[in-house]
Amino acid sequence: MLEAILSNKISKNIVKGSIFDLLALTFVYLVPTFSHLFALPIYFVEPMRLMLILAIAHTSKKNAYFLAATLPIFSFLVSAHPVFLKTLLISGELFINVWLFFFLSEKINNKFGAMVLSIAISKIAYYLIKFTLLSFVLLEGNLISTPILIQVITTAVFGSYIYLMKNNFVK
Repeated sequence: MLEAILSNKISKNIVKGSIFDLLALTFVYLVPTFSHLFALPIYFVEPMRLMLILAIAHTSKKNAYFLAATLPIFSFLVSAHPVFLKTLLISGELFINVWLFFFLSEKINNKFGAMVLSIAISKIAYYLIKFTLLSFVLLEGNLISTPILIQVITTAVFGSYIYLMKNNFVK
């Protein structure tokens, strides 16, 4: 009986995670289309991080790591965007974000603070490495492409969402 219950729960988690991953990949794949269609820079809301935040809130830790590692690679494979080096950089940033969130959640027991800090620290790491790559002309473009104010707002929104979901304020 217990084995059947555990097996059913594991199966539900796998199905839930798989459906979420499929939706996340579809969303990331369609962002450029939506951006052109609506003439809005949808990338400003960081669609990959958005999917990561939703995964942290609604699926498993393992699934969040999976998405952090694979969303940028999937985007590169289907659209050749971003360039490969930036793809690796974004994967690293998202992976750091997930790891730091779970690490800090245990240390400070504040989901909002853990998410805001994990995003901020992962962004600092991203910009330091990106600056280095730009300095050595291994990457082209601007250091900061999304305005800082928008990054601060999205970070606060993402932190608030995690706080609400992880503290069971919204069911």
